[in-house]
Amino acid sequence: MLLLAGCASTPSADEQELAATMQEHGSDTPVASPMTAYAPAQPVSGKAVVYTTVDGQQIEGWLARPTNATGELPALIVIHEWWGLNDNVRRAAERLAGEGYVTLAVDLHNGNTAATPKAAMKMGRVLSENKETAIANLKDAIAYLQTEVGVTQIGVMGWCQGGNWSLQTALNFPADIDATVIYYGRVTDNPEELQVLDMPVLGIFAGDDFIVPPQMAYSFATAMAKLKKDLEFYMYRDAAHAFSNPSGTEYNQEAAADAWQHTTAFLTRNLKAQPTE
Repeated sequence: MLLLAGCASTPSADEQELAATMQEHGSDTPVASPMTAYAPAQPVSGKAVVYTTVDGQQIEGWLARPTNATGELPALIVIHEWWGLNDNVRRAAERLAGEGYVTLAVDLHNGNTAATPKAAMKMGRVLSENKETAIANLKDAIAYLQTEVGVTQIGVMGWCQGGNWSLQTALNFPADIDATVIYYGRVTDNPEELQVLDMPVLGIFAGDDFIVPPQMAYSFATAMAKLKKDLEFYMYRDAAHAFSNPSGTEYNQEAAADAWQHTTAFLTRNLKAQPTE
């Protein structure tokens, strides 16, 4: 009897990323990293706000701003890792607010957070299967900042899964985003996709990264250079993926401190600079 084996389908890029993330973080936990231990540079206040709805469910983000700030501030959309919008991400958003921003930490997992890699992977699969919902979520985050908070300058920043969604926000809403920060998120080298990026982009990557390997990051940088896009690029060769995350056990003090300095300087130049007359 002749048995013909069926052809196995090739996993999608999303499935490959989730499998790689599970391999990288299979023994990780969403503990607060040292990144969250730093106090903001100035007093800040934070509160939960409803900024969108999904299938009738109100979705809350975390809005933070300097307590004593007056006048209009630039804004920063902060996108969580695969663990979801937990207290660690809220503290990271407050630390960023201390640099002189209104920060909105969004929730792409609709109120869910994960305590184990298995639960995080399940949430990640749901997210990858509902990308249009996530794009609508981010669109509403931009609208909330523009209409409810009254900002005119908006940046976006995320780590890991959130780094990929930081890029997706910029690709989908280039007219609304003034600066984009990607911490070791999956990137593309497709020139047709990248062509719309008219804002400055900061890419921070890890050399010891199984999820977003250096080759992927360098291909992205090469494509951006060919398109003459404004990319500031850093590769931390001795750091592992998630080396500056709010949650997890891969924190690298030296690399994270250097990346923070580059991040705050980049945001200052591109979100706080006064327009020339």
